[in-house]
Amino acid sequence: MDLNTAREQLTALQEKMSAYNHALGLLSYDGETTAPKGTAPNRAHTMGILSEIMYTLSTGKDTVELLEYLDAHKEELNAKEQRMMYLLLKDIRAMQKIPMDEYVAYEKLVVESQDVWYSAKNNDDFASFEPYLEKIVENRIRFAHYIAPDMDPYDYWLNEFEPGISRQSCDAFFAKLRERLVPLIAACSEKPQVSDACIKGDFPEDKQEELSYYLMSIMGLNLERVGLSTTEHPFTTSLGSHLDERITTHYYREDVSSSMFSVIHESGHALYDTGSDDDLAYTVLDGGVSMGIHESQSRFCENILGRSRAFCRFVFPKMQTLFPEQMKGYTWEDFYKAVNRVQPSLIRTEADEVTYSLHIMIRYELEKRLMAGELKVRDLPLAWNQMYKDYLGIDVPDDKQGVLQDSHWSFGAIGYFPSYALGSAYGAQFLARMKETVDIDAALEKGDFGPMNEWNREHIWRFGSSLTPAQILDNAMGAPFDPTYYLDYLEAKCKDVYGV
Repeated sequence: MDLNTAREQLTALQEKMSAYNHALGLLSYDGETTAPKGTAPNRAHTMGILSEIMYTLSTGKDTVELLEYLDAHKEELNAKEQRMMYLLLKDIRAMQKIPMDEYVAYEKLVVESQDVWYSAKNNDDFASFEPYLEKIVENRIRFAHYIAPDMDPYDYWLNEFEPGISRQSCDAFFAKLRERLVPLIAACSEKPQVSDACIKGDFPEDKQEELSYYLMSIMGLNLERVGLSTTEHPFTTSLGSHLDERITTHYYREDVSSSMFSVIHESGHALYDTGSDDDLAYTVLDGGVSMGIHESQSRFCENILGRSRAFCRFVFPKMQTLFPEQMKGYTWEDFYKAVNRVQPSLIRTEADEVTYSLHIMIRYELEKRLMAGELKVRDLPLAWNQMYKDYLGIDVPDDKQGVLQDSHWSFGAIGYFPSYALGSAYGAQFLARMKETVDIDAALEKGDFGPMNEWNREHIWRFGSSLTPAQILDNAMGAPFDPTYYLDYLEAKCKDVYGV
């Protein structure tokens, strides 16, 4: 084999993998959105077969020989090719350590688990989901031992979602947040509570959908490449490449802000994914590099931009047009204060910026105990409810609004949650750097996301996964990561809204 032939085969391999991932992604997306709920066994059967093909393609003799040849000649490869090699070999060497029958069985399990979770949540029936979650936790622990036997299983999965983090670094990060957030929340609670009446009421779903497409459009998404659907739990997914992106939301007639900010959040994910350079399409370098950086983009859009004074002033006339009766008698400043109300709540996705990280801390502490074998799955609801009382001072009325509220565990994403808090903190530090060259408020007052999108594209999006997370952070921050930026930002917001 010569190097040019190997390069051609590497391109063909990645295109084939991308095609299978496209098919698997479409099946998963269909299952989450429009598929009849009784069709999960059929999807599981198909996805099991496709997963077996992917396993064989990834770990087969031809692939391994190709990658080992390229690895032996890596000094002759360019930087992007070397990064492709690293990511492919990393994933393949991990997959090789998992027996194929266990890998395929697990892929079937999570398809069925997601369907069971959906029903369990709607019926407030944790017992029906419990055996599936038990198997998922067992598999996550066993797979981590296969792949990295000398590493703590939870550290392994944390590092998979956000390379470079561990329980030790997360403990230190959350301790720093807790030190300033707890007194900040207390200070806000001592002030007269701001009203959120303008976002509560009866908001027709068709008008909320019109608002969703409006938001996606002004944020700069190409609606010919980015689709919108509804599902129980909002998410974003790339199908095959950054050229085909789907986001979802969930409409609640009684609260217009829920879907509104979910759409802004998911659009942030979609902007990141679709912002990859086109030459990365159909390669392992296409799309976001880590979940922490991904969440930095979604939560930057949702909170730092979407809940800002400038954007609330801009978008409020559209709200008045779409919901004239509901918005009658209110001002844009009423709207601004309503969407920045600080109040401990049950649901993570609807939590305000200040209390949000406490929701993440709860999930992080529970995951640590689950993965260490210190907490049994059957005891999760009780532990969850107690932590919500301890951390947020609220009582959880049922499992639907408690331990079943998030979909992540149903598809095995144990170790994901810290990425949300890290992403929020990354975003605040990006903000400080962006302000050096971009007049954000002036742009948002005109509904112009272009300057911020261009900054993010230049420093983050265009690279896809061709740089490491550390390189992306260094490129965008220009300094070491420091959560103080995030805490300073939250304190400034609270001073503006509550005068604390």
